[in-house]
Formats: sequence, structure tokens, C-alpha cells
Amino acid sequence: MRVLVQSLIVSLGLVSASAAVAAPKVTATIPAVHSIVSGVMDGVGTPKLLIPGGASPHTYSLKPSDAQALSEAELVVWVGPQIETFLVEDLDTLAPKAKHLAMTGVDGITLLDIREGGIWDAHAHDHGDGHDHDAHDHEEHDHDHSKHDDHDHEAHAKHEDDHGHDHDHAKHDDHDHESHAKHDDHHGHGDETDGHVWLDPANVVVLGKAVADALSAIDPDNAATYAANQQAQAARLAELDAATATRLEAVADVPFIVFHDAYQYFEARYGLSAVGSVTVSADVAPGAARIREIQERIQDRGAKCVFAEPQFEPRVLTAVLEDSEAKSGVLDPVGADIDPGAGFYPALITKLADDMIACLGEQS
Repeated sequence: MRVLVQSLIVSLGLVSASAAVAAPKVTATIPAVHSIVSGVMDGVGTPKLLIPGGASPHTYSLKPSDAQALSEAELVVWVGPQIETFLVEDLDTLAPKAKHLAMTGVDGITLLDIREGGIWDAHAHDHGDGHDHDAHDHEEHDHDHSKHDDHDHEAHAKHEDDHGHDHDHAKHDDHDHESHAKHDDHHGHGDETDGHVWLDPANVVVLGKAVADALSAIDPDNAATYAANQQAQAARLAELDAATATRLEAVADVPFIVFHDAYQYFEARYGLSAVGSVTVSADVAPGAARIREIQERIQDRGAKCVFAEPQFEPRVLTAVLEDSEAKSGVLDPVGADIDPGAGFYPALITKLADDMIACLGEQS
């Protein structure tokens, strides 16, 4: 009997110790954010992915298991109200115990204003539109890549010229109804910030540090692991950033059209030459007038490639390319076909570069 009691005491002690060091319960929304959180938590635990690849973060409907994960979460990491619109009003109710970490609200994240109308000049982002979130008055400043990284990792600060910022607003007035969608593709929610912040690797490094800090506050026993993981992750992302910049340099000046304006941060990071988007809002199909306008844009700007997205109807692209010498390609800003996990984000950036080079490289 004494042996049995002692065994029970030992077992209970092990259970208690295990509970004491259990990994924090963390939920991350989109795969790109989940990837960064996964890397920081490596060796400690695995975050819950809320929105699977390919699902829209605007219209996602929570399953009971999602609601349960949020209710139990100690930390919820999301992009922000510009992207996961379904969480904006209900996050406090859904995750009452959790710290809520919005990427667009993290100090040091470079933010760019939305571009209206779906027509802009190459390099129109000019980085003068951008602002670090920690500059709370959002004053404009030049963040060419020598300044782009007021972050923890070194900027691989090349391939950025100081580009003009003429959005050619006079041409924006002659759109059909979809241009009046109030530019709410991912962002028309009372915020002028473009929410696609994860497509700049420097921003993702800043997010990783914020995640490590948040986890360390919740779980100080594993703080050293979180810090080491984040530092290793930042180093890998710096290498990815530099390699991507080198690869894209040869096609930086080749003009192209995207399906919708999801790539501004990627363009700004690597000095790419997007000159417009097929649709003003991903939620509104382009009409005949819009298609004619983009066809004229392709001709006027000499766009060499028009990129579709796998989530949208390819017939639109066929119409846009009619009587055009421009080629077609495919870009996916959310990486629907990439397996989730710590390796997702490097794979996403690599695939975006691959797909751009595959189409633009033929033209350069």
C-alpha cells in the first residue's frame, strides 16, 4: 500500500510539473502569421491555425472548434482589422482571456497607405507613403531600404530608388461602379492602411520579436527559448530577404498588372513595377468599362505580364488579355497550396518571387 501511495504521489507530482510548464495556448489567424508564431514557439508548443489556406479572412465563418480555441487562448495573433474583418467586432467576446496582438498595431511595423482606383505609376509606393507604427503621428518619411529596417534585422538596403508618387488621380474619375467600392479590398474599414503587411519580410521580423515578447510575458519559464528561436528566425529571414532582392533585381523595371492590389509591400520592398490592378476590390467583379481601362493601361504602360490569382475566375484575365501581347501569370498572396507551419513563410516569399520571375523574366 505504501508503495502504491508513493507511486501515486510521484505520478501526481509529474502531472503537476507537466501542467506548470505546459505550452501557452496560442491562436494565429492566417498561415503567414501562424508560420512566424510557429517558429518562435518551436520546441515549446504549436499554435492553432484559425483560417486555413485558401479561405478568405474577410468572410471566414468560425467553426465550433475555432470558437473553442479562441475562448481558451492566452494569446491571439492576427494581422488586424484591415484583414480579418470577421473578428473586428467580436474578438473581445470570442477570446476574453487572451492578449490580442495585431500585426498592424506593432511598433516598428512599416505601414503603407492604400492605393485608390487600381491605377498607379510604377514604383508609386515611393516609400514616402509608408510609416512605422511607432511614429504614432504617422508622419511621412522616406523609407527607402536604407531606412526601411528600423527593425531588429539589417536592411539589405539596395534596389530602392526614390520613385515618383503621381497616382494620376485625374484618370481615376472615369471608372464604372466597381471603382466605387471605396477601395475596401482588405481595408475599407475606416482605416487608410493597406493591411497586407506580411508581404514585407522586414515587417515579419518585427512581428516575430513582438510574439516572442508576448509569449515570454505569458510563459517566462520558456522566455530564453522564445528569444533564441526569434533570433534564429530573424537571421533566416534576413538571408531570405537578401536572396529575394538579388533574384528580383533583374525584373524590377518590368511593368506588370496584378489581379487586385495585394502586393504593395512586396513591390515596395523589392522595387518592383506594378502599374495597376484588374479589379479595384476583390469582392467586386470588374465590368466591361473596367476591363477596357486595364487594356488601355497595359498598352499605355507597356505592361508585360498580367497576374491572376488562383482564388478568382480566370475568364476575367482572358478578357483583359484579348488583343494584347502581355503574358499571363499567377500570384497567390496567401499561399493556399503551401503547407502550414514554420516553413510556410519562407516558402510563400520564395514562390512569389519564382512566379514573378517566371513571367517577367521572359520579358526583361
